[in-house]
Amino acid sequence: MCNLYSLTKGQDAIRRAFDGVLDDVIEDQTGNLPAQPGIYPDYPAPILRPGPEGGWELAMARWGMPTPPRFLEGKRRDPGVTNIRNVGSPHWRRWLGVEHRCLVPFTSFSEIDGRPGAPRNHPVWFALGRDRPLGFFAGLRTRWTSVRKVKEGEVTAELFAFLTCPPNREVGAVHPKAMPVILTTPEEWRQWLTAPSQEALALQRPLADGSLEIVLEGAREDRG
Repeated sequence: MCNLYSLTKGQDAIRRAFDGVLDDVIEDQTGNLPAQPGIYPDYPAPILRPGPEGGWELAMARWGMPTPPRFLEGKRRDPGVTNIRNVGSPHWRRWLGVEHRCLVPFTSFSEIDGRPGAPRNHPVWFALGRDRPLGFFAGLRTRWTSVRKVKEGEVTAELFAFLTCPPNREVGAVHPKAMPVILTTPEEWRQWLTAPSQEALALQRPLADGSLEIVLEGAREDRG
């Protein structure tokens, strides 16, 4: 389960990636977006989402979609779900339409090392190349009212999470359970953002073997 990733490219790089890909201009609502070498659950991070009046927005959201109610009984807060696998669940089906789909930009992501003899809680960072090129997770988003932190109280916030799938060869050697759904081409980005649900969900599959490499181990941040 991926609970740590990094984004060290700025909004200009994100916008440039979509030149000629989407019909409408991307409105940037992120302000001065610093490098984020370590993004943890409930941290704010940028997502590319549909705008309320049409078009597209690059906006900040908190990592973690609403938790299914059965897991919240007796609890005072909902920390959110960061990774979504079972899209057939009624809890997640409500957010599969185009209005709730988003892309989550990243430059690397971390999985805890499950190899024999690995140190406990040893992060292994994967990227699309040594230079950490920009990639995108297939995400879902919503606006939701809940208690994320007890000291914060009830808040209404933009939330997101990304889909997971079986791991490819590189991730599976370290973490055999799952990997994020990663989209690398303009055609895939457009399909995820605009296609009917069944067609979009065809993208919930592992990245091709050989597409990722280990770029860092043991660190809690990847500054690239």
